[in-house]
Amino acid sequence: MFLIRNAIHEDVPQLLDMARTVHSNNLPPDADALGAIVEQSLKSFNGEAELDERTFTFVLVDDETGNVAGTSAIMARRGTPTRPRLYLKVRRYEHYSEDLQDGQVQATVQLMQDVDGVTEVGGLVLPSTYRGCGKRLGSMLSRVRFSFMGLHPDWFMERVVAEVMGVLTEDCQTKLWDHLGRRFINLSYQEADVFSRTSKEFITSLFPREEIYISLMPPEARQLIGAVSPDAKPALHMLSGLGFEEVDEVDPFDGGPYLSAQRDAIPLVAATKIVQLGQAGSPEGPEGFASVRVDGSFRCVRCPYTIEDDCLILPAEAMDALQVAPGDTVGCTPEHAHAEVAG
Repeated sequence: MFLIRNAIHEDVPQLLDMARTVHSNNLPPDADALGAIVEQSLKSFNGEAELDERTFTFVLVDDETGNVAGTSAIMARRGTPTRPRLYLKVRRYEHYSEDLQDGQVQATVQLMQDVDGVTEVGGLVLPSTYRGCGKRLGSMLSRVRFSFMGLHPDWFMERVVAEVMGVLTEDCQTKLWDHLGRRFINLSYQEADVFSRTSKEFITSLFPREEIYISLMPPEARQLIGAVSPDAKPALHMLSGLGFEEVDEVDPFDGGPYLSAQRDAIPLVAATKIVQLGQAGSPEGPEGFASVRVDGSFRCVRCPYTIEDDCLILPAEAMDALQVAPGDTVGCTPEHAHAEVAG
């Protein structure tokens, strides 16, 4: 069985190995940075962190081996007056000439600063060895975040966004940054990406505040605005199935699109409830997420379940993984809540 729990310091070496195989701002390939992320996550799960500093890092654990098989994260608030969330606003204008009897649509991008804040889901990393194994582990890592939001909605902002990775070259570069960002900021894409993890000031100080017509950029850069990396298309499909919609916002570095949803309208969030656990059984009902948070420690499994006499019935194996007993209160989220809520 696979278990999802909060990240702990002992996970850092395995997370570091994982980080070195992917490009993710939320999983930097640096042991000290990862240690700080885990420490902040532990404080967040324990209820000790303020909203602006609240981050939750989940890890997927292969219960048979104890190995960390993947990770995902929630940033409770991205965008404050002191540390704004930066994005490029995409606008389209129709132009028409009466004399020529011809017109065209022109698009612009403009650097914007969100200081009101949103909750952001991200950091989903699943190594290739665990993909395509028929266990839908990527889905599990994604959906657990919304199940957790349903347990603690007041810990998060009303609007939730997800940044989908843009298209990068094999050496992790992007023509968009070369022909846009680097025109104003004399850093390579990777240098700017790394620096932005600790500071946004260099972007707001050096990048133009005015709208920029993207037709002034070469086609190979222009076509990257809003484009999605092939590796990120499953995540895009998954989020769309959960009610997320694309908005006219893209990442300033790689041009990947942002998706957005209202927290309480996300079916998995809305369908989550707290229930009392009954005796172990052999439920043949649909699969769902059962979770428990005790003393700041979070554990979650996906398994068949049923509800009898207002009690949640789980397999004994799931109860053992959660370390719970009959009479305990646990969180419950139907995996296909979108169908149940919509119906």
